[in-house]
Amino acid sequence: MRVFVYLIVFFSFFDLFSQLPIMSPFAFSLGASSFMTGLAVGMYSFSNTIGNVISGFLTDRKGPFIILLVGLFASGASLLLYTLAIGPISLLGIRFVHGFMEGLIVPAAFTFLANRAEESKRGRSVAISGAFVGLAAIVGPAYSGIVATKTSTPFIMSVNGVIMFILAISAFFMLRSFTYVKKHHSKQGKHFRVRYLFQHPGMVRAFAGAFFLMFSQGVLALVLPLKVETLGFDTKTTGMLLSTFGVVAILIFLLPVNRIFDKVRPMITLAFGISMMGVSMLILSQVSELLHLYIAMGLYGVGFSFLFPSINSLLIDSSSPEFRGKAYGYFYAFFSIGVVAGSSLIGYLDLTFKGGFMLTGIILLFVALYTILGMKRSLQLTE
Repeated sequence: MRVFVYLIVFFSFFDLFSQLPIMSPFAFSLGASSFMTGLAVGMYSFSNTIGNVISGFLTDRKGPFIILLVGLFASGASLLLYTLAIGPISLLGIRFVHGFMEGLIVPAAFTFLANRAEESKRGRSVAISGAFVGLAAIVGPAYSGIVATKTSTPFIMSVNGVIMFILAISAFFMLRSFTYVKKHHSKQGKHFRVRYLFQHPGMVRAFAGAFFLMFSQGVLALVLPLKVETLGFDTKTTGMLLSTFGVVAILIFLLPVNRIFDKVRPMITLAFGISMMGVSMLILSQVSELLHLYIAMGLYGVGFSFLFPSINSLLIDSSSPEFRGKAYGYFYAFFSIGVVAGSSLIGYLDLTFKGGFMLTGIILLFVALYTILGMKRSLQLTE
């Protein structure tokens, strides 16, 4: 049962990562401007934010099974709508529906996994889930980048939709035996727990890490495919570059080095991870040789592999099973907001490739510095 939920996590992120090499070129092919292209890339994540928050509340009330089932069926249907895109406006509408429906899946899936993780091994447990995310980051962009050269973006999204339908049917039979004890809370208690999510320092840091992780992903989704095309390469090259960080990340997730996530404080690995991502962005802003682009994406993978388990561990340590659905709902809402902020900001500023990557790198390095300073203040207060 746990392995099947990992599979759901994999395909949810597979759908996300398979969009990265193809969505901005697809928007341009429909006549979108630079701003509309950035909006189209970010619209998925904007509506995904709403779906994440709703999923978190419903997961705590109804349990993860029914939310996963509805999310998988609805996502499958929304993915088929891409065949109806005829212009930028219709694409924005389809992106909104797709993002909202898929936003129901991930908080419920991660709540299921987190509630079954042994406390002493929670670092390695989230590393394993991160490995499935990393695997999706390898397979998704490479698949869509290669297939897009022979077919079309609507075809790729339709294939993803069929996969979601298969998962939904399988989930009905494999997960329905999962028992969920409904909790009864007072209205006042619910409001207290929501406020608590934004008052606990560990939770706030987890939310911030999620936001800036996906802020950088939004910039990559918008800028990298366009830079690669300008350098004379095709979507296949973009897919391989995006897969590079996934290969590096999954190796760190699965090799014995993953024990570091149980032994080292999450704040330390968080600061290291986000600083590596910042350095990779600065490198991307300066280089034009393909080999150097691969090196930069490899560094990004190192940063991703340290940041993702860190923010998940912070969330698990800072929440209880009673309201973990809400915690993951807001957590993945910040994931989605980050993508919207990254792609929309760079699109709105109409920055060059160099400017977009450089601005993102500087922001990430400032966040890493702020994290380190905050950690030092916490140590001083406990002494």
